[in-house]
Amino acid sequence: MTVVEEIKDRVDIAELIGESMQLKKSGKNFTGFCPFHANTRTPAFVVFPDTGTWRCFGACNEGGDVYKYVMKKEGWDFPQALQNLAERAGVELRPRTPEQEEQEEAQVGLRGLLESAVTFYRNNLLHSDQVLGYLQGRGFSSEALESFGVGYAPDSWDALQAFLLEKGHKHEQLVEAGLIAKRENGGFYDRFRNRIMFPIRDGRGRMAGFGARISDPKDQPKFINSPQTVLFDKGRLLFGLDGARKAIRAADQAVVVEGYFDVIALHQAGHGNAVSPMGTALTSHQLRSLKRYSRNIVLALDADAAGNQATLRGLNVAREALDREPDPVFDARGLVRHEGRLDAEIRIVGLPEGKDPDEVALEDPEAWTDLLRKASPVVEYVMDLLIGPSDSQDAKQKAAIARQVLPLIEDVADPVEREAYRQGLARRLKVDERAMMGWRPKRTTRTQASAPDLQQVDSMATEGFCLGLLLRDPELTYWIDRQLHALELEGLSSQDFIGTDSQVIFKAVQSSLGQVDEEPTERWKALLDGTALDQAIAFASKAEEVDFARPKVADAVSADFFRLRMRRVEGLLEQLSFQQQAVQELETVEQEMISLAKKAQNLVTQKRRLDVALAGRK
Repeated sequence: MTVVEEIKDRVDIAELIGESMQLKKSGKNFTGFCPFHANTRTPAFVVFPDTGTWRCFGACNEGGDVYKYVMKKEGWDFPQALQNLAERAGVELRPRTPEQEEQEEAQVGLRGLLESAVTFYRNNLLHSDQVLGYLQGRGFSSEALESFGVGYAPDSWDALQAFLLEKGHKHEQLVEAGLIAKRENGGFYDRFRNRIMFPIRDGRGRMAGFGARISDPKDQPKFINSPQTVLFDKGRLLFGLDGARKAIRAADQAVVVEGYFDVIALHQAGHGNAVSPMGTALTSHQLRSLKRYSRNIVLALDADAAGNQATLRGLNVAREALDREPDPVFDARGLVRHEGRLDAEIRIVGLPEGKDPDEVALEDPEAWTDLLRKASPVVEYVMDLLIGPSDSQDAKQKAAIARQVLPLIEDVADPVEREAYRQGLARRLKVDERAMMGWRPKRTTRTQASAPDLQQVDSMATEGFCLGLLLRDPELTYWIDRQLHALELEGLSSQDFIGTDSQVIFKAVQSSLGQVDEEPTERWKALLDGTALDQAIAFASKAEEVDFARPKVADAVSADFFRLRMRRVEGLLEQLSFQQQAVQELETVEQEMISLAKKAQNLVTQKRRLDVALAGRK
């Protein structure tokens, strides 16, 4: 028995859950009102002591074991839950190595050092009438400033280090914590001077570093952060997350705002689900941290941060920050890709021009709630921004907008969403929908400058996507064959693919299924070489991970394969028309024409079945 299993065996799940919610005995099990969603009529939450599991049969449809419950309730990751439950069960976890213990002890020391710095900065703020008056003048209450530990670094080169050195700390420790820096010619100086200080804590509330904002408008840069240390990694931390976890779970929504003041103001106004990435573009790690508490994430962007038609710059620009004031633009494509990979829902809300979140929240908390209700998916937000209320008939302007938005749509993971966005863009630009459906990124060489056939590009992209799915999971072939057989059509064959490499790749997939010595995914790699292998690996890497449990995903996937077959059928029909013209010159005209007519009728029947099947999957 592993230590994880031993802990589960020792912890009484009904007793543990019963400590935080009321449970009622129901046969061998226990029932109650789910703590993870609004649930006051029917007790839909059930604990199963025999299996050591729980499940909500109501709106949230969540479930799992004792670890999952503690992680969801407390907002912990697995190691945190394991440590907590191990202590409860009286199970000793595997002892750390001497090196690990030494490293952990050093980190504890650094965190203590940072906590001392918080106390120092906090005390300085309370004795700085000018800075404290400035913060209070912006509407921040004493309670809010105290809750976030906001402080002030005095305009001195050595005030902090003198304070900490007197407590017995060493210069080397202060450098390692990012509080002071070493001069080139020897000596040390305080890193933060004459700045409003914001303690940055990790999700568990442990000190990691500081963010600092100027108090004198003449100083530059406006914002600086602690340098990268063993504790402070800007791309992994979110300001305010330690205090926002429970509010995010309760609201089932995390709100990401630009700055420190925005977070504090929103919490003060009763919107405790706000966090900030501290002036950087959101990273996948930060988004994963938020998804532990909710998969619904809203970005509240300043009016200038979301950009306009001039500042979108291809929708592919990320912010930079550290020792300079950040350039307020955002990476729309990055957000769409993160959304797909993390199975999250990211929305964007634009703020009134000239207003920051802290101003909106402090002036009228209800106005903030109304803004969040209007949050749009990333793609829709960008379309609104680019197209706006204009009714332009300029073809070149429409083409320019399409060139910016369509790459964004192509990065959407869900094929059903992609199709809906293309249709919506076509309607808004008032162009034929087929132009949107047929677009794919244009790839040209120096000697090939002419525009590609859009339908052909779309068809080849579908072919590559379908092959990628089969390469990732060769046994998907059986499922597709069943879909085709249900329409009284033959199963997949290499003839459903146009490219020579594609046909060779599909045959390798088929061969991988016809043997039992190797895993199919390893077998097709062994069967291919050269460009075919390179192409197969490229197809497989670009194909999305498909979750067939999600609504309409299975329909969308089968529809793509039906389109491949439709292309083949329509191509054969076109060939038949040429054959029928050519057969007029033969002596056996009647017999040949009858034969061709039968083939044509069969193909028309296949096409009709595919049309009906595709219509049912829209």
